[in-house]
Formats: sequence, structure tokens, C-alpha cells
Amino acid sequence: MTSPLGPFRSGRTAAGTGWAPDHLVGHLTGFVEDLRGRGIVVGPAALIDAASATEVLNLLDRSSFREGLACTLISDQGQRPVFDAVFDLWFPAGAGKLSGADELPTRPDGRLDVEGVRQAVAQMLADDTAENDGRLAAMISQIVDQVGGYQSARGPAFSTYEVMSTVRPQTLIAAIAAAMAAAAGDAEGGTQARYRRSAAGRVDRFGELVGAETRRRMAERKGREQVAEYGVPTLPEHIEFLAAGRAEMAALRRTIDPLARLLAAKLEVRRRRARRGVVDVRKTMRASMSTGGIPVELIYARPRPARPELVIMCDVSGSVSGFSQFTLQLVYALRQHFSAVRVFAFVDSVDEVTDFFARNPDDIDIAGAVGQMLGTARLITRDGHSDYGHALSGFAEHHIDSLTHRGALLILGDGRNNYHDARYEALRALVDRARHAYWLNPEARDLWGSGDSVADNYASIIEMHECRNAGQLGRVIADLLPV
Repeated sequence: MTSPLGPFRSGRTAAGTGWAPDHLVGHLTGFVEDLRGRGIVVGPAALIDAASATEVLNLLDRSSFREGLACTLISDQGQRPVFDAVFDLWFPAGAGKLSGADELPTRPDGRLDVEGVRQAVAQMLADDTAENDGRLAAMISQIVDQVGGYQSARGPAFSTYEVMSTVRPQTLIAAIAAAMAAAAGDAEGGTQARYRRSAAGRVDRFGELVGAETRRRMAERKGREQVAEYGVPTLPEHIEFLAAGRAEMAALRRTIDPLARLLAAKLEVRRRRARRGVVDVRKTMRASMSTGGIPVELIYARPRPARPELVIMCDVSGSVSGFSQFTLQLVYALRQHFSAVRVFAFVDSVDEVTDFFARNPDDIDIAGAVGQMLGTARLITRDGHSDYGHALSGFAEHHIDSLTHRGALLILGDGRNNYHDARYEALRALVDRARHAYWLNPEARDLWGSGDSVADNYASIIEMHECRNAGQLGRVIADLLPV
């Protein structure tokens, strides 16, 4: 079995592994510092636990070593992709091409037999034990060595794309499913959906392992730091809303429930601390009669906090719709802290869309609701580009009664007005009407006012907060709510 510390061997041994204790501890500490630098919180106690775990783990078994460190160093499964990528860079499987698999098939002229390689991959992916005993990793290492190399502007390099375009594993699903069915003794099962689903999952896993192998070989050639710049994913809470793709937005949505639970706990603590109201002078003076008129003990009035109303006005145009959807889903997860939540959406015109989100309050499909309202609500009546001025003036004209002295206004958008009239007086009217008014902006603060943005001018009227990622959004919401 290949050691998890590949090239980090030393003369003095520790626990019979061939590694020096000081090298292992120093390397483990550097690994933890890298995790911390990427946003994973690892306390001193967790580091001590990880170091202790190395005393009982089989360090020659890389898989168990990985799982042992994961158990001690991370507490959120959403951090696992980042942990695994950093682990692979700090504790590579070895150096150079891995051994442990049969030689790849070749043609009579000595060149690689691509079709034979594809058939071998299909057979290997159909084998349930191949990944566990390392044969799949060894085969992938050989494939990357043979077909994954190319000449870049900076010299020789390895590419996941080169391997995947040669092997084309997506076309092997039928063959993998048939091989799995045959291994299970089901001669006719290769076309069954359960085999095809399992085969598709193994193909996806194959792609992940190819990516890990190319990163390992590049780290060996170019250095860990250079590969880490592109080879380590971003934590979901650090993904910027405006740069997130479909898969990243899906990862973001999976952070909503834990984020909402954390915020709800913080808000409950704040409510408990606020239960003691102001001094009740009348009751305090009455109680002081027993002490000669000296108010020895203060009597506090029992507060009667009312849950506030919340009005949300959100831009659902293409550029910021992902941010608006994520924020809406988070707010609805906290809706028990409000007496009422009303939602108004706009592109170049504003319309109330609360009903789209109130149909099933216990299981709200925010993305589905946004899709429905885009096809039904009157959100586009002009040129179809974001027009904050027209939307704000329309809200002030037709919906200002939704704002009360008990409520708060929350505006979601980047403030890019496409050079339309900004209608600052309309925003002032809304701010004056609401008890509290806040604006959450997914753009970086240094971009406010650049190009067609009027966010800097709006920020002089309303309290505006930068919310580029889920981490920032959670901190802002925790500070602002309940209002």
C-alpha cells in the first residue's frame, strides 16, 4: 500500500512507518494551516486530536488516514470537498506513475490501443472492489501518464480534459451496466434503470479520480502552491453569488438549512437577553415603601415585543436572480420571527408576488416560485433591463401602504440601473415610511458606482450592506434581524 506521506520519508522512524515524528507533526500542522486559510475552522483541540489519531491509525492505509483526519478536523460535511482536495495535495498517493494495475493494452505498432483501454475501464468500473483495493487508481494513473500529457506554454503538463476526451466514459454506461448485471448473475439486467444509475455514478466517480490524479501529477511537477490556486474548490459559504454556476448554486442552497438554524439560535439568544424591559418607576416606588422610600430593588416592566413585519423588494433579473433566490429562501426559513412577510419582485417594473411563496409555506420551492412568477407577474413592461428607478417609483405609487411603523423594508439587488433615471426621491419616500430599511448588495463595495451602477448614491439614502457570499449574508442577517 502506498504511504500517505509519499515523498516525506526520513531516516528516523516513527511507529515503524519510516517517517520521522518531527516531519509528520510539522507536515500535519502545515496541512491544518492550509485548511484554516481556506475558511475551515480548526481549533487547537482538533489539531491535538488529529495528532493523537496518527498514533492509532494505520498510516500505510491512505484511505483510513484520510478518514481519521476528516473525523477530527472538520465538523461540516459541506467542507469535505475542500478537505479532500487539500489532503491530496499535502498527502499525495506517491510519486510518479502508480503501480498495481495490469499494463494498458497496446496495438502491434506499440501505440496505445484506445478502444482496448475503454473496454478495460468499463470492466474496472463494473468491479465493486476495484476502488477499494487501489487497482482503479493505479489504472487511472497509467492512463493519465499515457494520454493525459500535453505541452503547455509553461512546459509539460497533465490535463483531465485530455483523458476524458480520449476515454469518453459517458459512452461506456451501457457496457458498465451490462458487466455489473452479469457479475450479479442477471443476464437481462443490463438495461435496467438501477444498473444504469449505478453505472452513471461510477462514471462520475471516475472523472473525479482522474481530476485528482492530474492534480497530483501537476503538484509533483509544478509545486503544491501553484496547483492549489485552481485545484482546490471554494467553500460553499465563500462562493460569490454573481460568479456561481448552476452546480455552485446547488451547493449554496444546501447550506441554507444549517445557516438558518445557526441564525435562528442567535436570534433566540438575543430575544432572551431582551426580555427584561425598562424600569417601571411606578412599581419601583411602590415597592420602596417598605424600605422607607429608598428604591433598593428596581422593578422592570415586562416587555411585550411584537414580531415585526417584513417587506422584501428583490431584483429577479438574470444578473442577480441567484442571489435573490438564495436570500428569499433564507428569509423564509426564518419566517417564524416575523408576523408577516410580503415579497415584491421587479425587473423594470414591480409587482407583488407573495402568493407564489405562500402556497406551501412548509416546503417552499423558491426556484420554482421564481420561475412561475416570471411568467405570470408584471415584472417587465419596458425594455426588460433592470430599472431600479421605475421599480422604486412604482412601489412608492402603488404599494407604499405595505410599509408600516412596525415593519422593515429589505431591498435585494446590485443597483445597476442601466443608465435609467434612478428616482432617488422614491427611495427616500420608502425609507421614511418604514421603521427600518436595509439594502443587500451582492457586488463588491469597490464596484458600487462604477459603470451603470448607482449603488453608491442609493447607499447615501438607505443602509446598504455588501453580501457577496453566503458567509457575509449570514453575518448581515444576524446583525439586522429581528428588527
